Amino acid sequence: MTFEVTADAYGRHMGRFSEPLAGRFADLLQLRQGRRVLDVGCGPGALTAVLTEHLEAGAVAAVDMSESFVAAVRTRLPGVDVRRAAAEHLPFDDAEFDVAAAQLVVHFMTDPVGGLTEMARVTRPGGLVAACVWDYGGGRGPLTPFWRAARDLDPDVADESDRAGTRVGQLAEMFAAAGLRDIQSSELAVTVTYPTFEDWWEPLTLGVGATAKYMAGLDDARQAALRARCAAQLPPPPFEITGVAWAAVGVAG
Repeated sequence: MTFEVTADAYGRHMGRFSEPLAGRFADLLQLRQGRRVLDVGCGPGALTAVLTEHLEAGAVAAVDMSESFVAAVRTRLPGVDVRRAAAEHLPFDDAEFDVAAAQLVVHFMTDPVGGLTEMARVTRPGGLVAACVWDYGGGRGPLTPFWRAARDLDPDVADESDRAGTRVGQLAEMFAAAGLRDIQSSELAVTVTYPTFEDWWEPLTLGVGATAKYMAGLDDARQAALRARCAAQLPPPPFEITGVAWAAVGVAG
């Protein structure tokens, strides 16, 4: 899936979760001066920004399929090598990086194992490949309340629970299939407070991701019913939503 939306729209939709998640994810990457790191599927740059806090901008590279995100990261983080590319076809030489990381991307890859294999290819032997994906399969993703309400109204809804890496153990299995070794799995959690229901709902209307694709197929009456169902299921405001992500780290070579 390509997110051809503005960086601001994505930030309002998912940035409240992806930005704090990036700090927790980066803690798994063994970052230190002298290392080169690649951010695969960088989006508007949540993880890329954290990487540049640990390393010099010249030691960080990033790729994304969205032209708007590539432009946003180039503006936000001058000095970072940002390119438009898919995970399955990375425009870098073999063993060019010490770490290759993909935050909230594997489940959107056309070929997840192929993408992880490419990440391993551009990582030096002994370097790290890492990824994290929301636990939609276990019902702990930040958008789970939306999909739960949608399923109540439409049992056949295609939510994100069947995407690659969204269930326990799947990331590790794909890492092994990509030839990575010494794989370690963990969970990362982020909690966000919403002062009002509208503060939670409005970002869902900005045309971002799978939720936007689903709502685009609803007429006004069905959208209103979905909104009402979400409001009825969520706690009275202010309320908290916790998103849990599966994470895996493996060794290349």
